[in-house]
Amino acid sequence: MSRRFLVARNPDTDSTLPYLLLVPVGDGLALKARDTWPRTSRVYCHRLDEWPADAEIIEDVPVLECRRRGVAVDLVLDRKREYRSQFVFTRIAGGREGIFWQTRKVASTARPGARIPGRRISDLPGPLIILVDTRERYPYRFSKQQAETERRALAAGDYAVCDADGTIVAAVERKTVGDLAGSLNNGSLAFELAKLASLPRSAVVVEDRYAALLKLEHAPSGYLPDLLARVQVRYPETPVFFIETRPLAEEWTYRWLGAVLAERLAEGDAWDDRDADGDP
Repeated sequence: MSRRFLVARNPDTDSTLPYLLLVPVGDGLALKARDTWPRTSRVYCHRLDEWPADAEIIEDVPVLECRRRGVAVDLVLDRKREYRSQFVFTRIAGGREGIFWQTRKVASTARPGARIPGRRISDLPGPLIILVDTRERYPYRFSKQQAETERRALAAGDYAVCDADGTIVAAVERKTVGDLAGSLNNGSLAFELAKLASLPRSAVVVEDRYAALLKLEHAPSGYLPDLLARVQVRYPETPVFFIETRPLAEEWTYRWLGAVLAERLAEGDAWDDRDADGDP
Protein backbone atom coordinates (compact mmCIF):
# COMPACT_ATOMS: atom_id res chain seq x y z
CA MET A 1 0.00 0.00 0.00
CA SER A 2 1.33 3.42 -0.93
CA ARG A 3 1.92 5.99 1.77
CA ARG A 4 -0.68 8.76 2.06
CA PHE A 5 -0.65 12.36 3.24
CA LEU A 6 -3.89 13.21 5.05
CA VAL A 7 -5.49 16.57 5.80
CA ALA A 8 -8.51 16.67 8.09
CA ARG A 9 -10.62 19.18 9.98
CA ASN A 10 -9.70 19.63 13.61
CA PRO A 11 -12.68 18.47 15.71
CA ASP A 12 -11.57 20.86 18.46
CA THR A 13 -13.47 23.98 17.39
CA ASP A 14 -11.79 26.09 20.08
CA SER A 15 -8.32 25.49 18.64
CA THR A 16 -6.58 28.26 16.69
CA LEU A 17 -5.22 25.54 14.39
CA PRO A 18 -8.27 24.34 12.45
CA TYR A 19 -6.66 21.52 10.45
CA LEU A 20 -4.93 18.22 11.14
CA LEU A 21 -2.09 16.71 9.11
CA LEU A 22 -0.83 13.14 9.07
CA VAL A 23 2.67 12.99 7.59
CA PRO A 24 3.94 9.46 6.74
CA VAL A 25 7.43 9.69 8.24
CA GLY A 26 8.66 7.23 10.85
CA ASP A 27 5.66 5.88 12.77
CA GLY A 28 3.57 8.78 11.48
CA LEU A 29 3.76 12.46 12.38
CA ALA A 30 0.41 13.93 13.43
CA LEU A 31 0.15 17.72 13.52
CA LYS A 32 -2.33 20.51 14.04
CA ALA A 33 -1.94 23.21 11.40
CA ARG A 34 -3.17 26.69 10.62
CA ASP A 35 -3.83 25.95 6.92
CA THR A 36 -4.04 23.08 4.45
CA TRP A 37 -0.97 24.16 2.45
CA PRO A 38 1.69 26.92 2.74
CA ARG A 39 0.46 28.97 -0.22
CA THR A 40 1.33 32.54 0.77
CA SER A 41 3.36 32.17 3.97
CA ARG A 42 4.79 29.58 6.29
CA VAL A 43 2.17 27.58 8.16
CA TYR A 44 2.64 27.12 11.89
CA CYS A 45 2.09 23.56 13.14
CA HIS A 46 1.95 21.87 16.53
CA ARG A 47 2.25 18.20 17.45
CA LEU A 48 -0.98 16.27 17.91
CA ASP A 49 -1.06 13.69 20.68
CA GLU A 50 -3.30 11.25 18.83
CA TRP A 51 -4.96 11.16 15.42
CA PRO A 52 -8.76 11.04 15.94
CA ALA A 53 -10.37 7.87 14.64
CA ASP A 54 -13.37 9.81 13.27
CA ALA A 55 -11.38 12.61 11.63
CA GLU A 56 -13.17 14.31 8.71
CA ILE A 57 -10.68 13.83 5.88
CA ILE A 58 -10.65 16.64 3.33
CA GLU A 59 -7.51 15.61 1.43
CA ASP A 60 -5.95 12.18 0.89
CA VAL A 61 -2.92 12.32 -1.42
CA PRO A 62 -0.42 9.58 -2.35
CA VAL A 63 3.17 10.34 -1.38
CA LEU A 64 6.19 10.00 -3.66
CA GLU A 65 8.75 10.81 -0.98
CA CYS A 66 8.73 11.68 2.72
CA ARG A 67 12.08 11.67 4.45
CA ARG A 68 13.60 13.12 7.59
CA ARG A 69 16.69 15.18 6.80
CA GLY A 70 18.18 16.60 9.97
CA VAL A 71 15.88 19.27 11.38
CA ALA A 72 13.50 19.04 8.41
CA VAL A 73 11.08 16.59 6.80
CA ASP A 74 10.83 16.76 3.01
CA LEU A 75 7.44 15.87 1.56
CA VAL A 76 6.75 15.22 -2.14
CA LEU A 77 3.17 14.41 -3.15
CA ASP A 78 1.95 12.60 -6.24
CA ARG A 79 0.01 15.44 -7.85
CA LYS A 80 0.72 18.17 -10.41
CA ARG A 81 0.27 21.27 -8.21
CA GLU A 82 1.25 22.00 -4.63
CA TYR A 83 3.28 18.84 -4.42
CA ARG A 84 6.62 19.74 -2.78
CA SER A 85 7.00 21.14 0.75
CA GLN A 86 9.04 20.88 3.91
CA PHE A 87 8.44 20.80 7.66
CA VAL A 88 11.17 22.55 9.66
CA PHE A 89 11.61 21.89 13.39
CA THR A 90 13.12 24.66 15.50
CA ARG A 91 12.91 26.34 18.90
CA ILE A 92 10.86 29.44 19.55
CA ALA A 93 10.29 31.70 22.58
CA GLY A 94 10.76 29.94 25.90
CA GLY A 95 12.55 27.00 24.27
CA ARG A 96 9.29 25.49 23.01
CA GLU A 97 9.30 23.44 19.83
CA GLY A 98 8.13 25.27 16.74
CA ILE A 99 7.19 23.47 13.52
CA PHE A 100 6.88 25.49 10.32
CA TRP A 101 5.50 24.11 7.07
CA GLN A 102 6.90 25.83 4.02
CA THR A 103 7.48 25.65 0.30
CA ARG A 104 10.47 27.02 -1.55
CA LYS A 105 8.42 29.96 -2.79
CA VAL A 106 7.20 31.15 0.61
CA ALA A 107 10.61 30.55 2.20
CA SER A 108 12.33 32.79 -0.35
CA THR A 109 9.78 35.59 0.02
CA ALA A 110 9.55 35.59 3.82
CA ARG A 111 9.84 39.07 5.31
CA PRO A 112 13.10 40.05 7.06
CA GLY A 113 13.14 39.10 10.71
CA ALA A 114 10.84 36.12 10.20
CA ARG A 115 13.51 33.69 9.02
CA ILE A 116 13.40 30.34 10.75
CA PRO A 117 16.64 29.88 12.72
CA GLY A 118 18.87 27.26 11.12
CA ARG A 119 21.10 24.72 12.82
CA ARG A 120 24.30 26.62 13.60
CA ILE A 121 27.67 25.60 14.94
CA SER A 122 26.92 27.82 17.96
CA ASP A 123 24.59 25.01 19.12
CA LEU A 124 27.66 23.15 20.36
CA PRO A 125 28.27 23.31 24.13
CA GLY A 126 31.90 24.38 23.65
CA PRO A 127 34.70 24.77 21.10
CA LEU A 128 34.67 22.26 18.28
CA ILE A 129 37.37 19.59 18.69
CA ILE A 130 38.60 18.47 15.28
CA LEU A 131 40.68 15.33 14.88
CA VAL A 132 43.51 15.74 12.36
CA ASP A 133 45.02 12.69 10.69
CA THR A 134 48.67 12.15 11.62
CA ARG A 135 49.53 11.70 7.93
CA GLU A 136 48.50 15.27 7.04
CA ARG A 137 51.80 17.09 6.39
CA TYR A 138 50.44 20.62 6.17
CA PRO A 139 47.09 20.43 7.94
CA TYR A 140 44.48 23.09 8.50
CA ARG A 141 45.12 24.81 11.83
CA PHE A 142 41.65 26.35 12.24
CA SER A 143 43.35 29.28 13.98
CA LYS A 144 40.66 31.72 12.84
CA GLN A 145 37.83 29.47 14.00
CA GLN A 146 36.64 28.51 17.46
CA ALA A 147 38.13 25.05 17.25
CA GLU A 148 40.73 22.89 18.92
CA THR A 149 42.71 20.24 17.04
CA GLU A 150 43.96 16.85 18.13
CA ARG A 151 46.30 14.64 16.13
CA ARG A 152 45.10 11.07 15.64
CA ALA A 153 45.52 8.30 13.08
CA LEU A 154 42.22 8.26 11.19
CA ALA A 155 40.97 5.24 9.27
CA ALA A 156 39.22 7.51 6.77
CA GLY A 157 39.54 11.20 5.92
CA ASP A 158 41.93 13.93 7.03
CA TYR A 159 39.66 15.73 9.53
CA ALA A 160 36.95 14.24 11.74
CA VAL A 161 34.71 14.84 14.76
CA CYS A 162 33.49 12.49 17.48
CA ASP A 163 30.28 12.35 19.47
CA ALA A 164 30.12 12.22 23.27
CA ASP A 165 30.90 8.48 23.21
CA GLY A 166 34.09 9.00 21.23
CA THR A 167 32.62 7.56 18.03
CA ILE A 168 33.63 9.31 14.81
CA VAL A 169 30.46 10.66 13.21
CA ALA A 170 31.88 12.66 10.29
CA ALA A 171 35.10 13.02 8.30
CA VAL A 172 36.39 15.25 5.51
CA GLU A 173 39.06 14.28 3.00
CA ARG A 174 41.06 17.29 1.77
CA LYS A 175 42.59 17.43 -1.70
CA THR A 176 44.28 19.85 -4.02
CA VAL A 177 43.17 19.57 -7.62
CA GLY A 178 46.48 17.84 -8.38
CA ASP A 179 45.84 15.26 -5.63
CA LEU A 180 42.36 14.71 -7.01
CA ALA A 181 43.66 14.17 -10.54
CA GLY A 182 46.29 11.70 -9.33
CA SER A 183 43.82 9.66 -7.28
CA LEU A 184 41.41 9.58 -10.22
CA ASN A 185 44.11 8.41 -12.61
CA ASN A 186 45.43 5.61 -10.40
CA GLY A 187 42.00 4.54 -9.15
CA SER A 188 42.73 5.16 -5.47
CA LEU A 189 39.91 7.71 -5.06
CA ALA A 190 37.30 4.95 -5.26
CA PHE A 191 38.94 3.15 -2.32
CA GLU A 192 39.11 6.39 -0.32
CA LEU A 193 35.42 7.05 -0.94
CA ALA A 194 34.55 3.48 0.06
CA LYS A 195 36.22 4.03 3.45
CA LEU A 196 34.55 7.42 3.91
CA ALA A 197 31.13 6.00 2.97
CA SER A 198 31.32 3.63 5.95
CA LEU A 199 30.99 6.64 8.31
CA PRO A 200 27.64 8.26 9.19
CA ARG A 201 28.64 11.47 7.32
CA SER A 202 31.58 12.20 5.02
CA ALA A 203 32.68 14.57 2.31
CA VAL A 204 35.63 15.47 0.09
CA VAL A 205 36.73 19.10 -0.23
CA VAL A 206 38.91 20.18 -3.18
CA GLU A 207 40.88 23.41 -2.81
CA ASP A 208 40.09 24.82 -6.23
CA ARG A 209 37.30 25.46 -8.71
CA TYR A 210 35.81 22.65 -10.74
CA ALA A 211 37.06 24.44 -13.86
CA ALA A 212 40.64 23.71 -12.78
CA LEU A 213 39.98 20.01 -13.34
CA LEU A 214 39.14 20.76 -16.97
CA LYS A 215 42.36 22.72 -17.55
CA LEU A 216 44.89 20.15 -16.38
CA GLU A 217 47.55 19.26 -18.92
CA HIS A 218 48.41 15.73 -19.99
CA ALA A 219 44.80 14.57 -19.70
CA PRO A 220 42.37 14.13 -22.63
CA SER A 221 39.48 16.59 -22.63
CA GLY A 222 36.69 15.38 -20.34
CA TYR A 223 38.64 12.36 -19.11
CA LEU A 224 39.10 13.37 -15.47
CA PRO A 225 35.59 14.88 -15.09
CA ASP A 226 34.18 11.64 -16.45
CA LEU A 227 36.12 9.57 -13.92
CA LEU A 228 35.01 11.88 -11.11
CA ALA A 229 31.37 11.63 -12.16
CA ARG A 230 31.58 7.84 -12.18
CA VAL A 231 32.96 7.52 -8.65
CA GLN A 232 30.49 10.11 -7.35
CA VAL A 233 27.62 8.05 -8.76
CA ARG A 234 29.11 4.92 -7.20
CA TYR A 235 29.46 6.56 -3.76
CA PRO A 236 26.64 9.11 -3.43
CA GLU A 237 27.00 9.09 0.38
CA THR A 238 30.22 11.12 0.06
CA PRO A 239 29.80 14.31 -1.96
CA VAL A 240 32.75 16.18 -3.49
CA PHE A 241 32.83 19.95 -2.98
CA PHE A 242 35.03 22.35 -4.93
CA ILE A 243 35.93 25.37 -2.76
CA GLU A 244 37.94 28.14 -4.46
CA THR A 245 40.86 28.60 -2.06
CA ARG A 246 42.57 26.83 0.83
CA PRO A 247 41.35 29.36 3.46
CA LEU A 248 37.76 28.97 2.23
CA ALA A 249 38.10 25.18 2.19
CA GLU A 250 39.36 25.31 5.78
CA GLU A 251 36.39 27.45 6.81
CA TRP A 252 33.97 25.14 4.99
CA THR A 253 35.48 22.08 6.70
CA TYR A 254 35.06 23.70 10.11
CA ARG A 255 31.45 24.68 9.43
CA TRP A 256 30.47 21.33 7.93
CA LEU A 257 31.98 19.22 10.70
CA GLY A 258 30.43 21.51 13.31
CA ALA A 259 27.00 21.28 11.68
CA VAL A 260 27.15 17.47 11.64
CA LEU A 261 28.14 17.29 15.29
CA ALA A 262 25.50 19.82 16.36
CA GLU A 263 22.81 17.82 14.61
CA ARG A 264 24.10 14.58 16.14
CA LEU A 265 23.95 16.03 19.65
CA ALA A 266 20.52 17.57 19.08
CA GLU A 267 18.87 14.44 17.69
CA GLY A 268 20.33 11.88 20.09
CA ASP A 269 18.81 8.44 19.53
CA ALA A 270 16.76 9.74 16.57
CA TRP A 271 20.02 10.06 14.61
CA ASP A 272 20.78 6.36 15.11
CA ASP A 273 17.22 5.43 14.18
CA ARG A 274 17.46 7.40 10.93
CA ASP A 275 20.72 5.77 9.95
CA ALA A 276 19.33 2.32 10.76
CA ASP A 277 16.44 3.04 8.38
CA GLY A 278 18.87 4.03 5.61
CA ASP A 279 17.98 7.71 5.54
CA PRO A 280 20.76 10.14 4.63
